[in-house]
This record gives sequence, structure tokens and C-alpha cells, in this order.
Amino acid sequence: MRPSDRLSRATVRFVFIIGLLFMFWGSAFLLGSLKHDSMPVIFLSFLFFSGGVICAVSALRLRKRSLYLFLAAFFIQIGLFLLLSALHLFPVPFSKAWPFLSIFSGLALFPTGWHRYGVLKTNYIVSSVAFMILGSVLLLFSFDMVSFSFAQFVLNWWPLIIILAGLVLVLLALATKDTQRNTSS
Repeated sequence: MRPSDRLSRATVRFVFIIGLLFMFWGSAFLLGSLKHDSMPVIFLSFLFFSGGVICAVSALRLRKRSLYLFLAAFFIQIGLFLLLSALHLFPVPFSKAWPFLSIFSGLALFPTGWHRYGVLKTNYIVSSVAFMILGSVLLLFSFDMVSFSFAQFVLNWWPLIIILAGLVLVLLALATKDTQRNTSS
């Protein structure tokens, strides 16, 4: 190993540690300056951010990089959502906004698929879009944007749910077949 490589690794580690210290320092100041009722949510958002950073670092260091990248993107999105909620920039209680978790899962699949294959593969796109559509539909019911309940929707439209599930499975099977065909060529 050349001395310049050791120096650059040491520099990267130093910058990483300083970045973590700034995050902790800024979080402490943020917690101290906020109202007491939002402190637990800020602390929880910081935990999710920290978990996301740890997963991102693990994605760089460990074997199952795609899994850790997915968790990093998912946790950071949840942390940002909770932070915006605690700062009252997104004034919706979690009891109504929980379908965003499905949307966050779909969004987190994009960088995972990109990292794993270097391009966006159809099986990741289909899964991602399915999660985002599911979250969007659930948001319609959660925010009472439709005049009927989710239970009524399921009772009346359950065949549509089966059709959509079949469509997702068919698209995944076609994507897998295309992937197998391209790798065998």
C-alpha cells in the first residue's frame, strides 16, 4: 500500500468522524431549541437517520450491499418524514400518514436495484411501482379523499385486487424471463 493511499483512507475516516460529530452536535442543539412535546419524535427521527447512516456504511463494507442500501434509503426517508412532522412542516399525525411507509419502501427499491445491477431492472421497477401505488391508494383512504371506506372497497372490488396482484406477478415473471434470456446469450 502506497503512503498516499494510507493518507487518503485516514482523511476519509477523519472526515467521516467529523461528520458524525457534527450530526450529534447539531441534533443536541436542535433538541435543546425545540418544544418539549416534539423532542421524542426528533429523537426517533435521529435514530432512524443514524440507522440509515449505519446501513449506508455497512453497504460499503459488507457483502449484502443491496439489502443495506435498501435499509439505508428506507430509514433515512422515515427519519426525514419524522423530522418534518416534529417541526410541524408536515402537520399530519402518523395515524393518518402511515401509508407513506409503503411509498418509502418503493422509493428505496430504486437505488437498491441500481446498485445491484448498475441499471434499473424490470423486477425492481415493478416491485417499486407496486409499493408506491399501494401506498398511494392507502393514502386516499387514510386522508378520507374517497367517499367510501377501505372495507367497502375491498368487499366490492376484491376481484380488481386479484387482477392487480396477477398483473404484478406476470410482469415480474416476464422481467425474470428477459433477464435469464439476456444472461444466457
